[in-house]
Parts: sequence; C-alpha cells; structure tokens
Amino acid sequence: MDAVVPAIDRAPFEQFLIHEAALLDARRFRDWMMLFAEDGTYWVPAVPDQQSPLNQASLFYDDRELMKTRVDRLEHPRIHVQTPPSRTAHLVGNIVVEPSDANGEFAVGSTVIMVEYRDDTQRVFAGRQQHRLRRDGEGFRIVQKRVDLINCDGAFEAMAVPI
Repeated sequence: MDAVVPAIDRAPFEQFLIHEAALLDARRFRDWMMLFAEDGTYWVPAVPDQQSPLNQASLFYDDRELMKTRVDRLEHPRIHVQTPPSRTAHLVGNIVVEPSDANGEFAVGSTVIMVEYRDDTQRVFAGRQQHRLRRDGEGFRIVQKRVDLINCDGAFEAMAVPI
C-alpha cells in the first residue's frame, strides 16, 4: 500500500506570491528584496531550459548584493531607463506546491504575466516561475526565484524592473 501524502494548504503560498506581485506593482522594491533569504537569488534565464546561470548569460541573475545595486538604481531620481518610471500589473496563477524537501524548502510553481507600461509603450512578459521558499516564522523567505519567460531568447529592449 502506498503511503498517503498529506495535502498541502496552498493558501499561504498563494498569498505570499500575490503579496510579492503587489510589492513589485507598487514599486516597493526594497520590501520585495526583503522577501529574499540572505542566500536568495533571482534568476531569469536567457534561453529555454537553461541549466545554470553560471555557464552562460542570463537576463537577470541577482544575489542579494546585486539586488541591492539594482534597487538603488531603480530608486535613483535620474535613472534614464526608468524616466518616466514603469507601471506594472502582475498576474500570478496556476499555483502548484510540492511537499518540502529534506531542507524544509518548498518548490512552488506558477504562471506569471506582467504588463509593463512606460513612455507610451506597453510590453507583456509571460512565463512560468519557480519559487523555492523556506519557512521563516509564520511566513516564507525566497531562496530562489526563477522566471522562465516564454520568449526568453527573443530580442528585448532594456529590462529594468523585476518580473
């Protein structure tokens, strides 16, 4: 007889992802950065099925230090790539939570669509995202956020705001 795996309450994970999206849409980048564990990374591969951020270029691959640099730039009043600043709307759905691994981390997969409007231009980014989340008290910290855009290998104008 197979062991019965207890059901995972998806609601706290869903609320976490929705909260993260709301922070990005409100341009609260420092608060977004604080969702990451000290060893957390944010990765947007540049090619489909990219296996590692270390052996080829990525659209984004930020550890906490690079995130801080990116956020500092986004908050600078004269950043040319964000004058005027982007307005975004994130939609997160199709959330799947896998049981925690031996380290107590959860793999949470979802779809993401981000619409960005800036300087009379609207762009749409869509793909699958994978969060590895670690419990932190009553909440979670992001150990890794990976966003696999469906057109990751397409030509992009400068991307400044996180997806």
